Amino acid sequence: MKPTFKILFALLVLFSLELKAQKVDEAYVQKIKDFTTDERFLPKSLLDIVDHPSIPSPLKHFGHIIGTEGIVHRTSEIYGYYQKLAESSPLVHMQEMGRTEEDRPFYLIVIGNQESMDRLDHYKDQLAKLADARKTSPEQAEQIIMDSKPVYYVSAGMHATEMGAPEMLMELAYRLVTSDANDINAIRENVITVINPVSEPDGWDKQVDWYFRYTKGREKFDDGFPRSTPYWAKYVFHDNNRDGLQVSQEITKSIFKGFFEFHPTVMLDLHESVPLLYISTGTGPYNEFVDPITQSEWQVMGNHDVAEVSAQGMPGAFTWAFYDGWWPGYGIWVANNHNSNGRFYETYGNAGADTYLRDYSTAKFAGDLASSKEWYRPDPATPLVYWSFRNNINYTQVGVIASLYYAATNGQLLLRNFYKKGYNSIEKGKKEGPKAFTIAKEQRDPAMVAYLANQLKVQGIEVHENDSHYVVLSEQPYRNLLVSLLTPQSYPKEAKYPPYDAIAWTLPYLYGVNVEAKEEVDFDVSSLKMLTEDAVYEGKISGSGNTYILPYHAQNTVLPALYSLKKDNKNAEISILTKETEIGGQTYGAGSLILKKVNADQASKIASGFGLDLESSNANISSDDLKTVNLPRVAVYHTWYNSQDEGWTRYTFEERGIPYTSIDKDDLKAGGLKSKFDVIIMPRIRGNAKNFVNGVDKKFGPMPFTKTAEFPSHGFPASTNDMTGGPGFMGVDNLRKFGEEGGVIISFDNMSAILAELGIASELSPVSTSGLFHPGSIIRAKARKSDSPVLYGFGESFQLFRGNGPLLQTDKYNRDLMLVQYGFDPLKDEVEYDGHIMGMPEREKVEKREKNEKNPDYVIAGMVRNEQEIVGHGSVFSLPLGKGTVVAFTFDPLHRYLNHHDSPMVWNALINWDKLRK
Repeated sequence: MKPTFKILFALLVLFSLELKAQKVDEAYVQKIKDFTTDERFLPKSLLDIVDHPSIPSPLKHFGHIIGTEGIVHRTSEIYGYYQKLAESSPLVHMQEMGRTEEDRPFYLIVIGNQESMDRLDHYKDQLAKLADARKTSPEQAEQIIMDSKPVYYVSAGMHATEMGAPEMLMELAYRLVTSDANDINAIRENVITVINPVSEPDGWDKQVDWYFRYTKGREKFDDGFPRSTPYWAKYVFHDNNRDGLQVSQEITKSIFKGFFEFHPTVMLDLHESVPLLYISTGTGPYNEFVDPITQSEWQVMGNHDVAEVSAQGMPGAFTWAFYDGWWPGYGIWVANNHNSNGRFYETYGNAGADTYLRDYSTAKFAGDLASSKEWYRPDPATPLVYWSFRNNINYTQVGVIASLYYAATNGQLLLRNFYKKGYNSIEKGKKEGPKAFTIAKEQRDPAMVAYLANQLKVQGIEVHENDSHYVVLSEQPYRNLLVSLLTPQSYPKEAKYPPYDAIAWTLPYLYGVNVEAKEEVDFDVSSLKMLTEDAVYEGKISGSGNTYILPYHAQNTVLPALYSLKKDNKNAEISILTKETEIGGQTYGAGSLILKKVNADQASKIASGFGLDLESSNANISSDDLKTVNLPRVAVYHTWYNSQDEGWTRYTFEERGIPYTSIDKDDLKAGGLKSKFDVIIMPRIRGNAKNFVNGVDKKFGPMPFTKTAEFPSHGFPASTNDMTGGPGFMGVDNLRKFGEEGGVIISFDNMSAILAELGIASELSPVSTSGLFHPGSIIRAKARKSDSPVLYGFGESFQLFRGNGPLLQTDKYNRDLMLVQYGFDPLKDEVEYDGHIMGMPEREKVEKREKNEKNPDYVIAGMVRNEQEIVGHGSVFSLPLGKGTVVAFTFDPLHRYLNHHDSPMVWNALINWDKLRK
């Protein structure tokens, strides 16, 4: 044996002896036992935590173990511990992955054996090669697989109230670095573990402050007290796990960045909701564009993990009966959409570190009691459990270790499957249609065309272009995702269990962009250029003259362009055409804008900065056809008990560049609203009029949400000295006065039903339906009053995105208040009677339509059951309120920054706020 090899061998022997000589940290183990409430919740595999001489355990670092009663850690403390691990061990690498909206860092923690860490870039390169079968043949893939390791990505803390996993992962990281248990050693040697310790740091720190400020030590879990801070991130609450199509929030951008850097073979997202440990597979129906290999992996890995948890004697682990597997917009679905494998856990959680008696005896999933013994739940727990923070951590950790061990012992299989899924996608692109999609650059809203091209790029889909079109060829690794995004979804009506979320996401319909699917490539591919930079539509200015005309087609950027113009030039005169008008021999539709006292530079800024085409002219325009645009002072209302959709509204306004003021219950109670605002936006909220009027129960008050030295993360994005209570009837009356004095109230979805219940939208009444089931689908709507300013730029019929929102209607004599209806057929009470009317002369009968003549299908993408119950009912209403107006939407036109085609109805209402009452 050569000297060098002798030295290496001696070092390896010494390292092995050191590991074997390491003793168990008895103090840590005893604390685990102390904080676990039942022996069956106490896995023996977690009772061997190492007392390492140089790498600090959580006990040595913090002075207490993970899962200690009453203790959770802020992100600075969590990141500090990982930093200490990285400093103490060469097996830990820590890297920043971006910043949150509040400028906290996102981190990833990478753990593997020394060889893995030394060759980390090599392994990332290997997986990148496997990700693109155009560059890697099957034979080359086999060689790469033999010199590769699966990357297993584990994330936690996406939902702030789910507080166990971010704590657990610190203990798991310590185990992965120090333990010489057979399973841990196999994981360390054969897997590169990537940990996202806190997916949403802003929300986590707010929730930790909330726990210490309000919920720590409460005697009962179900006492009505709000367990969550009112805000998580700056904009998005629970929907931060519904941003995978938009990729609008910093959390999602960080997740995507991590995926495309590491190409994880598996991504596991850790959540908390159902008892005691759910391991995802879903009931189906599964997304049609997820490779069957992935669907099969879900089953194998889910059952493997349940078996491993059960093997340790731990009851309550199950699979199948929760969630479906259809909608592709969850954060972790970046994996399933890109030929990897995305999974999640749901562990029972207490929204903090207290112990409670939890009763789930009536909880059901897929029709079965959560405590029943089923094929998918082989060992149920009792219907009541005395549940601690440490119990939660035990369950999640055992499950994750089992899942990592599966990857360690099946690495080549997972890597081969990863390659094969990309290979299958490319082969489908070669052999199946559509072979390509073409998107004309010149359309109704060219800026949205560019946006669609960019959104495809964000998903890793290759986009090409020529002078007139964007072109997307199907022969590429993410072909399945491409076809899924650009073609309609068809959710099976006979599905036994309800869908978990929306069931349609066809981007061309949501964006209002025409896309042509090509079954054959009938154009010159060699003339195409890869789109490497973001697509931008720069508007053009044509003609000559001192007046600029902006032809209106309900473009999304018009309103922000007008605000920008007035900010730059207060003397600019903006007028709007109230009807179709001929100017200089050209016809312009209602809603087209006339800009005067605007110089060439300002016009150019509008065209290039907002993607709008302008025409300059000296033609005379009749003042009879014009009305002056007075841009409104806008308020967006938020409650303190449900900030989800208000956050999306704020994000949309800020992203579009539309100024607004955020208001709450105290502003309504203070009154004088019309002196401050012209329009108040009332976003969708949950609940009913009682919830809106009363807000958070005053028996819990006062409850400040203010930034203090002790609770530094509170007070943003809104602050109050007392969250409890609502606007009360005084605030409701002040809101009514705002409308009566000439203000405009715009309500979305369930908020419209609340205003109807409160009598502010008094002409509206709820409609009782039997069996209508309308999960988020794209449907057809018909204009009832196409001359309404709210519908400027829209045709006689168009598509909308609608979920299970309220169904409202007016009395028959008030149907002129309905601007838009769902579907094309009339309501039964609107069908014209064609029989004989006694006392009147016989009428000439109107010919009925032939039986084979029928209106287009109501559903464009998704599924609606018993659609006859909704067709003919109103989707948008314009209701008088004194001198003002209520514009009531029975869907959300600003849903999750997705349905951009629908949102110009809101922008129309803002542009024309003082012209809605003709």
